[in-house]
Amino acid sequence: MFLEVRYSRLFLLDLHRLPAPAYKRVYEFVFFKFPQLNRIEDLPELRQLSVSPIFYRFTLDDYLVAIEVTGHLVKFLRILPTPGVGRRKSG
Repeated sequence: MFLEVRYSRLFLLDLHRLPAPAYKRVYEFVFFKFPQLNRIEDLPELRQLSVSPIFYRFTLDDYLVAIEVTGHLVKFLRILPTPGVGRRKSG
């Protein structure tokens, strides 16, 4: 399957703000492993966002990656920490 891949400015800024180990893992996945996927559905924990048929998110380690899928075009939108990451447990 041929996919055209694009990256939003916010995605690239988010990527550069990641700690070094996370940056390396996300970079490797997005730029090298993702293009080798046969189907979008093979993304880890892929979920549709809201009722929109074009916005999705998937998890990559401790991060949520938001994408927009329009036909054969996939645009990476944001990288955000999963809820609870970096929070201290109280008690």
